[in-house]
Amino acid sequence: MTRLLIIARERKAQAGLCEGLARNGLACSTTSYNNGVREAIAVQRPDIVLVEIDRQLPDLETWDLINKAKNKNHVQVIALVPENMLDNIDSRLDVDDFLTGPFDPRELSLRISRLLQRRTNRDSNELLTCDGLVLDLATCEVTVDGRVVELTFKEYELLKLMAGNRGRVYTREALLDKIWGYDYYGGDRTVDVHIRRLRSKIEDSKHTFIETVRNIGYRFRKEM
Repeated sequence: MTRLLIIARERKAQAGLCEGLARNGLACSTTSYNNGVREAIAVQRPDIVLVEIDRQLPDLETWDLINKAKNKNHVQVIALVPENMLDNIDSRLDVDDFLTGPFDPRELSLRISRLLQRRTNRDSNELLTCDGLVLDLATCEVTVDGRVVELTFKEYELLKLMAGNRGRVYTREALLDKIWGYDYYGGDRTVDVHIRRLRSKIEDSKHTFIETVRNIGYRFRKEM
């Protein structure tokens, strides 16, 4: 079931909208700007965050939490905006869609469905993800928990190949052939050096992505 979180000025401000969305088969909860946004996002892990913009924009801390959720967990964000606040919806606000009041749960449910479908299509074609690691194949950008990681071309190609074939074991010779080409004259030690550098950039005490298969080569870890 799709999980929604409404962040409003007051916790009960959009209770009616939440009830309407629940009647449309969506799991919906609410929280307020200044009371439990961080906990609500961490515990509920919403697919969609609905942000109420009424008299003024949410505070910077709230937007920072929302943006981190977007970057790390690919949460979609919809702004709920009264018509007289439309001028505030510009490039400064990183939202995926917006809806002007009065808010119709049926229209909002349809917008949510379309957003999730677009995300599913994009994720299947352009994103490789694993436990906070994201490879955007469209932009060649790599992030870990929202932090951009700068990779060399060979490091990126190694990561893309292995992350796109999770669990498959590659010998050093196979990686040399696929990444450097069959006419490369360097030794397979080159692979070890690049893997070590790649690991140092994307792994830490909380993240392990590339596994060494003793006496054979390397693989990107399987789904946990």
